[in-house]
Amino acid sequence: MNRCGFCGRDNEGESRFCIDCGKPIVASGARVIEVASIMSPGGPRMSAAGGGGVPATRVSEAAKPGPGDKKACPFCGASVHVGLPFCPQCGGRLSHEPPPEPAKALTCDTCGKPVRAGDLFCPRCGAKRNVPTPTTPAGGTKVFSARATQSGPKLALLDDDGAVAQHFTLGSGEGIVGRVDGEIKFPDDVFMSPVHAQFAVREGQVFIRDLGSRNGTWLFLDAPQKLADGDAVLVGSQILRFKRLGYPGPNPPEADSTRRLGSLLPHGDIAVLQQLRADGSVRDSLHLSPGRAVFLGREKGDWVFPYDQTMSGSHAEIRNEDMDFVLLDAGSRNGVAVSVRGERQVRVGQRVLMGDQILRLENV
Repeated sequence: MNRCGFCGRDNEGESRFCIDCGKPIVASGARVIEVASIMSPGGPRMSAAGGGGVPATRVSEAAKPGPGDKKACPFCGASVHVGLPFCPQCGGRLSHEPPPEPAKALTCDTCGKPVRAGDLFCPRCGAKRNVPTPTTPAGGTKVFSARATQSGPKLALLDDDGAVAQHFTLGSGEGIVGRVDGEIKFPDDVFMSPVHAQFAVREGQVFIRDLGSRNGTWLFLDAPQKLADGDAVLVGSQILRFKRLGYPGPNPPEADSTRRLGSLLPHGDIAVLQQLRADGSVRDSLHLSPGRAVFLGREKGDWVFPYDQTMSGSHAEIRNEDMDFVLLDAGSRNGVAVSVRGERQVRVGQRVLMGDQILRLENV
C-alpha cells in the first residue's frame, strides 16, 4: 500500500495518483499527515496513524468499489474501479460532481468581523455587504420565450371597454405605427394612415410624433394643459380648433358723443373655439374672453352638444389664467385629447389615439 502524503488515503502500490484527492503520490520523502480521528458506528475509534483501518476520506462507503467493478479511464485508458473520483494512473477526475468543499466562514469586507449568510448589513459596523444574487435552481428553470427576452417600453392596445386586448414592446427603442408599414401595424383600420406615427425612447422617456397622418395623432390629458394657437381638441367626437384673436384696440370716440348699443359683457374676445367638420370647414364657434371659464358638455355648459352620445353631460372646461387658456377634463368618461404637434412626451398611463386604435403606455 502507498499512503497519500496530502490526505492520508491508502492507495495500491502501483498507483501514481491518489484515488481520493487526485494529488501525485511521491514514493520517497512523502509527508504523512494525521487524519482526524472518527468514531466508527458500532466499532472502536480508528486513526490513520493507529493502523486500525483505512482513514476517513471523501469516498463514501456506498461507492466503495468491488473486486470486479472496473471501467476504463476516459483519459488514459487504464482499468480503474467504478466509483473512484480520480484515476490512480493519470490523476484524471472520473466523477462529474466535484467533492464537497468545507463551508467557509463569512466575514465583513469592511471590518472583518464574522457575519451570517443572510445578513445584508454587517451587525458590527453597519456596512452593506456584497451579497451575490441567487441563481435559479435547476428544478425551477423557466421556459424560454422570445417575447420575454425583449426589453423596452410596453404599449397596451385597449378595446372598446377599456380592457387590454394586446401588448406591444418597443424593444429597439422606437417603433412606427401604421396601416401598411411599421413595427406595429393595423391593416384593417381605415382611419389610420399607411405610416401614421412614431414612438421614440430617449433618456428613459417616451416621445410620440405624428408622421403627417390624415386624421392626426391624439394624446389624452392626464393633467391640465395650456392651449397654444392652432391646437385641435377632441371632446367626445367633436374636433374643436383653438385660435388666438389678440386684444382689441380702444374704441375711437364718437364724433357727436352718441353712445352705441351692444353687449357690454364680456367686453373683449381674445380667442375662439371653432367646431370643425370632416372636410375642415368651420360649422360653429365659441368666443373666449379674459377672466371667464367656459364648460363643454352634452347636457350642460356654455357650449352644449346634445346630439353627441360619446360626450359626457359635463365633459371639459377651458379656464382663463392670466394670458393663457388652460384645458381640463371635467371628469368625462371618454377623456379629452389634444392633437400631437411636433413631438410630445407620453407619460406612463397616458393614452394615445391613432386612427381607431387607443394605445396606453404601460411602463418605460
